[in-house]
Amino acid sequence: MTAKNFYLAMAVVGTVIPWLFFGSFFGTHGPDIPLFLQSLFANGAAGGFSADVLITIVIFWVWSWRDARANKVGRWWLVLPASFFVGLSLALPLYLHLREPPQHTDCQKN
Repeated sequence: MTAKNFYLAMAVVGTVIPWLFFGSFFGTHGPDIPLFLQSLFANGAAGGFSADVLITIVIFWVWSWRDARANKVGRWWLVLPASFFVGLSLALPLYLHLREPPQHTDCQKN
């Protein structure tokens, strides 16, 4: 498996696993966004974990924006909705997938 395919597979896993939890929450409480945000900081453990991830996402945005400019990574902006609607578990492998050079399956020999 190439790195590009690995990153793509991890983006899928990084979408499905969190949404199993998010889906359970929204299935129980409905689309109650204020309650969802409040639940992120329901206790010290949840609050610390949530703060850690939120800070890391901001750092990732800055780094990936700079890295995308330096390395001419197309569609960098996809990490923004990915991090808002899922999280870093999708945004990071998605960016790494976009950053990998295209795979060439050219079988012709010179």
